[in-house]
Amino acid sequence: MTNVIACIDGTDVSTAVSDYAAWASQRLDASLVLLHVLEKSDYPIQSDLSGNIGLDSREDLLQELAELDAKRGKLALEQGRVMLETARQRAIADGVAEPIVHQRHGSLLDSLVAIEPDTRLLVMGKHDEHLGEHVGSRLETVVRTLQRPILACPAGFTPPQRVMIAFDGSATTHKAVDMVAGSPLFRGLPCHVVMVGADNKENRGQLEWARHTLETAGFEVTTVLQEGDVEGVLCGYRREQDIDMLIMGAYGHSVIRRFLVGSTTTSVIRNALIPVLLLR
Repeated sequence: MTNVIACIDGTDVSTAVSDYAAWASQRLDASLVLLHVLEKSDYPIQSDLSGNIGLDSREDLLQELAELDAKRGKLALEQGRVMLETARQRAIADGVAEPIVHQRHGSLLDSLVAIEPDTRLLVMGKHDEHLGEHVGSRLETVVRTLQRPILACPAGFTPPQRVMIAFDGSATTHKAVDMVAGSPLFRGLPCHVVMVGADNKENRGQLEWARHTLETAGFEVTTVLQEGDVEGVLCGYRREQDIDMLIMGAYGHSVIRRFLVGSTTTSVIRNALIPVLLLR
């Protein structure tokens, strides 16, 4: 696992994806790979049009249509190359010495699975217009499939200054705390650990474990235990403390799992307006 992968798709979120990936690659001392996947839906596929046009169609018209399809495919490929070069120049300006550009054909998910063994962190853009009941079909599918940390970011880059872990004491969020403690990604940044639940001995003990683990790793830690609605507490605390990034365990068997896979997640990601790091 050596690379930070940035998914570049040419939307307005791509600039932020490039910036966050450049920031992460330097913090992790990892290579930055700018990836553009040209999916079949991005360019026309040549088909047999003779049945649709009719038996009296001219062969030169069919040939012209086939050539037009090929030309569109080449234009889509060139557009991707231009996007990657723009992202490469931006990454260099952000301080990355030798960003790598990589263009693939086919499915985005298949491409990410193929390079997963060499992926340390995947950075993807969050497209609000595609968010439905859940996080969104493409992003949700990737998160469910890959076993690597995924950073979902909105348009606009802000270097993180304060991070927050959504914690519930489950095995998934224990692993998230361990991963944050053992990684240089957030080293030196204040870390807030927020637990939504009853104020009892068990929950206080879980928070104390998280505090001890992070403080032992050198973090400045603030822990909070608060009753209430998960979404309301997390988003409210984020606003009050001006948190720059939310860290969550993905698909654990817990309240956080229901929070992540249900419609609440879509609302939190939209309302928070900050990147969300999903840890497996």
